[in-house]
Amino acid sequence: MCVVDAAAKETAVARFLHEHPRTAHAAGDHAALLGCADAGWSRIPGCPAGIPALLRGLLDETAGPEALRVLGLVLMDGVLHMSAVMPAALPYLIGLAAVPGTTVRPGLIDLLIAAADLSAPVDADDERRALLLGNDCDHPERERCRAAFAAHAPALRALLEDVTLPAGLISTEDRACLREAAQPQRP
Repeated sequence: MCVVDAAAKETAVARFLHEHPRTAHAAGDHAALLGCADAGWSRIPGCPAGIPALLRGLLDETAGPEALRVLGLVLMDGVLHMSAVMPAALPYLIGLAAVPGTTVRPGLIDLLIAAADLSAPVDADDERRALLLGNDCDHPERERCRAAFAAHAPALRALLEDVTLPAGLISTEDRACLREAAQPQRP
């Protein structure tokens, strides 16, 4: 498994900010990003500075693809593991994925699908899945992601019903995964 360490994430974000300096100072007044600058990113373990700039960069036609790539590095600790940053980023990812003109919309939807799939509870009796993904008690980000999906379920359902989504962008299986993520949490 390829694991991206905190220093590599910081370096990637710093490189993005150096290459796209206007995203660091761009207005964050887009409806999908309200509250982003005040989200308390620095309190999240392993969260590099500059997350609000990356999120703003997703709206920039030029910087968007690189912002998405770097954000993917930050939000994932490996192929099968989300970082502690993912739950805090989900409300903004859901909001930005709902914006029809966003250049990186397909990539945002892919991140949402990955988060929904990886945040599903792991049954301790399912040895194969537990071996691949680890136990839920060792990955508190899963429960926090489930809570974020549930809290933003109306926006996620609206995204799934959006007629501007290109046909085939979200497979039937992935739609089911996102619908399941939007369900109220079970105790």
